[in-house]
Amino acid sequence: MTQSLIFDMDGTLFQTDKILALSLEDTFNQLRLQNKWNDATPIDHYREIMGVPLPKVWSTLLPNHSEEVREEANAYFLERLVKNIKDGQGALYPHVEEVFQYLKENQYEIYIASNGLTDYLNAIVNYYQLDQWVTETFSIQEIKTLDKADLVQHIMKKYEISQGIVVGDRLSDFRAAKENGLKAIGCRFDFARKEELSEADLVIEDLMELQSIGNK
Repeated sequence: MTQSLIFDMDGTLFQTDKILALSLEDTFNQLRLQNKWNDATPIDHYREIMGVPLPKVWSTLLPNHSEEVREEANAYFLERLVKNIKDGQGALYPHVEEVFQYLKENQYEIYIASNGLTDYLNAIVNYYQLDQWVTETFSIQEIKTLDKADLVQHIMKKYEISQGIVVGDRLSDFRAAKENGLKAIGCRFDFARKEELSEADLVIEDLMELQSIGNK
């Protein structure tokens, strides 16, 4: 039987940190020019909440601002992220292509489920040509609840998946797996937290470990 793997994007496949600081600094510089921000850029705060849907990001980073300002900041941030990706400022984690090739050759179906927005995800997929391995990439934008468990459920229904694995780095990934009866593999990468990784069935240090997935 074909097994399915559903991967998170940020902090699992894509080294978001390489463009995060650049894009966030650009965004808060824009807010400063508009006299809507006069403190330091809250990059550390963003790293702490990495993995949550963007509406929650901006309500957290800009708690005293209007929804209109948050939406403008989000749009500008997305624009800068996409530009930095297209300019080659980002990077995949080591061995992504090699592992994806191995998985496809061994009859695994690969999907991506991310809290990132569609344009951002498309920029990554297109720049690194991930669609040669990935069956489909799904954004949290497709789900009204903005709940990753519901996004994974949507993928399972669309592709009639009855068993599989969610590979991610944050609690939302592991809970999405558990709530849908799937196995959870945690990646101890940039944004991972020890207390959250304890919720995963298995923790890996390198994506190459997925090559022995059938023996885990």
